[in-house]
Amino acid sequence: MPNTRDARRTAHQVGESRWLETLARVGFIGYGVVHLLVAWLALQIAFGRSGANGDQSGALRTLAQQPLGKVLLVAVAVGLAAMALWQGIEAAVGHRAEQGRDRVVERVLSAGRTAVYLSFAWTAVQVFRDANADTAGQQQAMSARVMAEPGGRWLVGAAGVVLVGIGIGMAVNGITQRFTKHLRTGQMSAKARRVICRLGMVGYVAKGVAYGTAGVLVVVAAVQYAPEQARGLDAALHTLREQAFGTLLLCLVAAGFAAFGVYCFAQSRYRKV
Repeated sequence: MPNTRDARRTAHQVGESRWLETLARVGFIGYGVVHLLVAWLALQIAFGRSGANGDQSGALRTLAQQPLGKVLLVAVAVGLAAMALWQGIEAAVGHRAEQGRDRVVERVLSAGRTAVYLSFAWTAVQVFRDANADTAGQQQAMSARVMAEPGGRWLVGAAGVVLVGIGIGMAVNGITQRFTKHLRTGQMSAKARRVICRLGMVGYVAKGVAYGTAGVLVVVAAVQYAPEQARGLDAALHTLREQAFGTLLLCLVAAGFAAFGVYCFAQSRYRKV
C-alpha cells in the first residue's frame, strides 16, 4: 500500500538523520547521569540518610537542585525524547539485520525501551515545571485505583509478574552479555572492550535484581491488597535495605547502578544508532 510505503520511507529518513543520532547519543549521557544519581540515592537509603525517592523522579529532582540543574534537565529531556523516537522507529520498521522470531523480539524490546525513555523524559519535564513528579507515589495511587475495580488485583498482580520477567531478562542479558551485539565492538581496543562489557554485565544484573524485587512487591501488594508496597524501584530499594545484610546488598546494587551509568556513557560513543 502506498501510504504504508510512504510511512516506512519517512521513518527510515528520520532514523538515518544525523541530528537524531546526535541527540540520541546525548540522551545516553543523560540516561547515565540518572543512573548515577539513583546509585547515590540507593547509598543514602542504605545508610538511612535519604529523604528522596530512590527512583528516576528522585534522581531528576536531585539533578534539578544542582547549579544549572534546570538547564541539565532540559538537555536530559530532549536527549531521552530523541532516544524514544529512535527506538520507536526501530520498533516500527527497524532491526532488519534480524530475521523471523529474532526480529519480532527485538522490535518488541524496542517498543518497551520507547515507553521507558518517554517516561523518563516526561518525568524530567514535570520536574522542570515543578509539577508533581513523584513516580513512586503515582505508581502507588494508580495501583490503589486499579485494585479497587473488579478484577483489578489480578491486573496489578499480572503487571508485577511482567516486571519480574523484565528483571530476570535484564539479569540474563547481563550474564550472557547479549547487550554487546548492539555495540560497535570493532571500534574498541581490547582493554576498552573488556571494561565496557564488565560494566554492562554488572549494571544489567544489578538492575535485574532491583526491578525483579519491585515486581515481587507488586505481586505481594495485589495479593495482600497493600498498594503502599507497589511503589516501584523506590519500594524495592527500601525492601532490600530491610533484609539481612541489607546495607551490604543495597551498596552492591548501588554499585551496579553506577556501573550501568558509566556503561551508558560508553554507549553514547559505541552504541549502534
